[in-house]
Amino acid sequence: MDIFIVSIVLAFIIISLYTELVGPAFTFLIGIIVLGIFGILTPKEILSGLANEQIMVIILLLLLGDIIRKTDLIDRLFDKVFRKTKTYRGFMSKMIVIVAGFSAFLNNTPLVAIMMPYVHNWSKRNNIKPSKLLIPLSYAAILGGCATLIGTSTNLIVNGMVTDQLIIPGLEPLGLFDFTLVGFPMIIIGSIYLILFSNKLLPSKTDVISDFSAQTREYLVEAKVRRNSKLIGKTIGNAGLRNLKGLFLVEILRQEKRISAVSPFEVVKEDDILVFAGDTETIAEMINADVGLELTEIGMFSRKTHTEVLEIVVSHNSTLIDKTVREAGFRGKYDAAILAIHRNGEKISGKIGQVKLKAGDVLLLLAGDDFSKRSLDTHDFYLISKIREFRKLKWYQTTALFGGTALAILLSGLGIISLFMALVVLLIIIQLLKITSPKDIAKSIDFNLAIIIALSLALGTAMMKTGMASIIANFIISVFKPFGPYGLLFGIFLITNLLASYITNKAAAALIFPISVTAALNLGLPPVPFILVVAFAAAANFITPIGYQTNLMVYGPGGYSFKDYFKIGFPLTIIYMFVAVTILYYGYIV
Repeated sequence: MDIFIVSIVLAFIIISLYTELVGPAFTFLIGIIVLGIFGILTPKEILSGLANEQIMVIILLLLLGDIIRKTDLIDRLFDKVFRKTKTYRGFMSKMIVIVAGFSAFLNNTPLVAIMMPYVHNWSKRNNIKPSKLLIPLSYAAILGGCATLIGTSTNLIVNGMVTDQLIIPGLEPLGLFDFTLVGFPMIIIGSIYLILFSNKLLPSKTDVISDFSAQTREYLVEAKVRRNSKLIGKTIGNAGLRNLKGLFLVEILRQEKRISAVSPFEVVKEDDILVFAGDTETIAEMINADVGLELTEIGMFSRKTHTEVLEIVVSHNSTLIDKTVREAGFRGKYDAAILAIHRNGEKISGKIGQVKLKAGDVLLLLAGDDFSKRSLDTHDFYLISKIREFRKLKWYQTTALFGGTALAILLSGLGIISLFMALVVLLIIIQLLKITSPKDIAKSIDFNLAIIIALSLALGTAMMKTGMASIIANFIISVFKPFGPYGLLFGIFLITNLLASYITNKAAAALIFPISVTAALNLGLPPVPFILVVAFAAAANFITPIGYQTNLMVYGPGGYSFKDYFKIGFPLTIIYMFVAVTILYYGYIV
């Protein structure tokens, strides 16, 4: 009876997730509550996932990634590698090689956490949806992690099981590169697959951050040609100023002269003021961009350690009406500089500082720390949204943030301290050094993600507890056993991968490992390929977001649904299965 109920709940969860019947968190909540009502899961078992260390590690890493994203330091670091890369496939190729290479020897979870902010920002700058890149980022980490013993915790767990079974004749602990025979070819094959098909198979979705901040308003913004700028002496066309993504060159202000309908052959001169029309995201990106231009209204704000790009609208009873931007005195009164102006249905020209404000004007501000306090009771304008946040760190804060992150990964990798404890200590230090605040950390927690992970672990517990997982495993293996060693390896890969997608990869490996080794010994076959196939199948998890921690990490920021993972991950899983089984069969059995 219990197995029947678990089967119905599992079917409901799968159908709901892939058809998006209700939200993922609510889907799992309904399913697990049903299991609780029928007594299959106790309240303690339902809630046990919330105390799971891996859930907290994922949440802490996402928090750390969000802190790093706000500093823009990671952009400068990765810009050295990706600076000249402007195409989707070019960026994808470099990203996959770097991530897969590093994840073969480093914990891939923090690696993805560090890369996510840069991938997100690069995609915005190059007018590519982050959803086209974040799943490939996760998959690249998985592909690389499968290539060595230390690349993923699943491989280490399987090796631990091998160590416990050393009484079996001919069985030895797995070596560092025992996984490379399959892992390295799959890095190449998997990379080619992702480069060729990701753009076609992945959706163009607005991610959570974009959904919050994206606006369709077109602003007027001024940028001054810096002294010693590389643009000086170049024509507008050669300098690429007519092709800046998200910006259109409206006119040039040169001393008292105004040049409209700018020719591509117009030569850029020092102190020229270029007037662009652009959107909020593009203008925000210009603040720290190294393109030889500076926004004219920033001034001393460029030296502030913490600033925010905000949108406000001038109210109808505002004292700002009919005052020019300069006369409005935003700097002294509100600790903010007006970067750009949008006036719906009306063209604005001339210097921004000389534009007279009207009711309904939307202003883009670069605001300091005192803005919220000084504007609290004002009736001059209303806050619309926060577009971007910038933090400039002092040398010791930068050292603590990046040095602490590297040290946390190193110490956890060496087994000196758990990654969870290392990250907790690091976040405390970050707050003590005022790199971020407790309020900002609380706002950044993805509670939906925590609920999904915790309840998916409870579902795995129900499948193990009722014996459903064992029944499925034994049935699949019995079906494939008559097809000989080759067919049996396929069956083991298939069931391990399927279970890993829903009851976690570690639980799937623990369940199938003894079945796989026993099957090999009963048939008089070498156990090593049957051990390795369990490890690869458990770790190479591409078809659901809940099957692997890096898949979960990109799930929310990419705005993905469960079926997005299946659409691109299922073909990759089939490829992985054929490659792994074929190499293991001909490498160890034939």
